[in-house]
Amino acid sequence: MTSTVAASQGEFLGVLAAVSQLFDATPGNPPVPSWRGFLDIAFLLSSLGSLLLATGLGALIAFHPTTLRTVDTFEEAELPKVYIMYAVVGAVIGVTVLRYGMVVGVVVFGIGGLIRFRTDTGSTRDTGRLIVVTLVGLTTGLGLPHFAVLTALFAFALIYVLDSRPICRVVIKELPDGRVAEAAAAYRSLLKQEGCAILSERKAFTKQHVSFVFRAPRKGSLENLQGRLATRVAEEVRGELDWELE
Repeated sequence: MTSTVAASQGEFLGVLAAVSQLFDATPGNPPVPSWRGFLDIAFLLSSLGSLLLATGLGALIAFHPTTLRTVDTFEEAELPKVYIMYAVVGAVIGVTVLRYGMVVGVVVFGIGGLIRFRTDTGSTRDTGRLIVVTLVGLTTGLGLPHFAVLTALFAFALIYVLDSRPICRVVIKELPDGRVAEAAAAYRSLLKQEGCAILSERKAFTKQHVSFVFRAPRKGSLENLQGRLATRVAEEVRGELDWELE
């Protein structure tokens, strides 16, 4: 019994020692921005490779075929972007932790939790971008301006690619009685003609409406698309449009 208690106490003290070593840091001068880091091609290429790998693996999970087949709502259609952005966030944290240790990881984890639960960004997508911006500032303050610039440029390019085709949701209401299926076919055909990629289609026969979640085309404005959907469908199957945009 005594040996068991002693062993437990030893394990507990070992854990305390490990935690103490984790947070104990040798006082020193604040980090000075290392502008020479822009000449460290090996580090920049390695970091870029980590960001690209994280993006690719995140996209592999985000665009899983079974996930795409179950998209029903606007929020679910947005999730792949969120997955990819958070994968990049993880890669940025990993590179920073490798350079400065686990304490930075704990700090970032706390900042992320504070942002997620105490900041009203309106969506998880905007929260991901806010965390990326925070990490850019953090890496700048830690004396890694070259990595901060790389992260900012990578995030800029990633957002441009992900948002080049904005996700939209339109609900066509007040359809003529008994013509929901016909109206859905007409609107579906027009959306495809306009270059939209339909992610989800739902018909509500009792409420006489149909809804579509789709990616808008890269070219053209959403205002023009809204106008064509409102006027180019035959009047006998036309309904009132209720839009939800990014």
